[in-house]
Amino acid sequence: MTAPLSFVHPTPDSPWGTYLSQVDRVTPYLGHLARWVDTLKRPKRALIVDIPIELDNGTVAHFEGYRVQHNMSRGPGKGGIRYHPDVTLEEVMALSAWMSIKNAAVNLPYGGAKGGIRVDPKRLSTKELERMTRRYTSEIGIIIGPQQDIPAPDVNTNPQIMAWMMDTYSMNVGATATGVVTGKPIHLGGSLGRVKATGRGVFVTGREAARRINLDLNGAKVAVQGFGNVGSAAAELFAQAGAKIIAIQDHSGTIYNGSGFDLSELMPHVRATGGVGGFKGGEPMGSEEFWDVGCDIMIPAALEGQITAERARRLRAKLVLEGANGPTVPSADDILADRGVLVVPDVICNAGGVTVSYFEWVQDFSSFFWTEDEINLRLDKIMVDALKRIWGVADQHGITLRTATFAVACERILMAREERGLYP
Repeated sequence: MTAPLSFVHPTPDSPWGTYLSQVDRVTPYLGHLARWVDTLKRPKRALIVDIPIELDNGTVAHFEGYRVQHNMSRGPGKGGIRYHPDVTLEEVMALSAWMSIKNAAVNLPYGGAKGGIRVDPKRLSTKELERMTRRYTSEIGIIIGPQQDIPAPDVNTNPQIMAWMMDTYSMNVGATATGVVTGKPIHLGGSLGRVKATGRGVFVTGREAARRINLDLNGAKVAVQGFGNVGSAAAELFAQAGAKIIAIQDHSGTIYNGSGFDLSELMPHVRATGGVGGFKGGEPMGSEEFWDVGCDIMIPAALEGQITAERARRLRAKLVLEGANGPTVPSADDILADRGVLVVPDVICNAGGVTVSYFEWVQDFSSFFWTEDEINLRLDKIMVDALKRIWGVADQHGITLRTATFAVACERILMAREERGLYP
């Protein structure tokens, strides 16, 4: 009998607790591979690091950093780095585990990893941010590398931070190693199409799901929570398809416009102010009212644990597209299923980002770069093919898309584990 982990204490709706319940739900569909299922319930490696830096005022500050490699049976670790004051070991473990599932679901040759620093980056100057990023990279440098574990941007990180990470790692190994991170600036080996790839994946899977439930995107009403990289890119693509973006919520406020926002006016406002709050082309509304908005499509693209059981009962959407990682807690999943609301789960819905990260990694190794049209065509094909396979499993067993995605992904991971065997 395998004992539970001693270093985390999950609750049913906490990130790791949510992930464990998702694994438990899929276990009956794993057949003989179920004997390996405990492999999925513990990370391969978890590194906690201290990050001391000198602040601009001459004092020394310490930050807590993590890098977790959940499973690497199918290839090197792959997963983002987030800078957020609420980052914890448990959260990073869950995010790394969801990366394992996500990579296997779209059949990329990666395992799952994730990293984070417990910090509010808005309180640091650019120079302080650079010093923290470089020190963190040096501390986790013992376990990352182009063939070991490849970080990428996540919440509050961006191409500039990836450039600092790549440069720091390269200086430490004595050679330029562009493949150590993805999501880099274009002229440092970044890929065209990477910035909007996650949002594009949300749109592509949403378009396919809408077809399945006979929902016409032209005129469909969409609500978006989180208007960063993912939410804004998805909103733009849905608007181009004729949908109306009627409600948006982010850290700066919640706004509503029943006729649909004019994104050509909203986007410059967001770039100038850092959020949607205060935009004159919509009415402000209470943050909790957002979940009562009458819409066809809800896109949670912020942080995990946003759709609780209570909010799931009130949600008026026909389709939920999970742009964020882990936005729906398990009890809410059951309520949405009972109500007939279709949920396209994070582990396939937002896999566009890691798919184009894979393209970037491949391009870095070959030093041969593709056009944005080529990248978007390949991304669309991978996402559509993966979703078809998952939908087939869901129909075959009469299970939700989330459990079906886990079934496809866990089978691939555990098959690799079984075939590799245990060493020594």
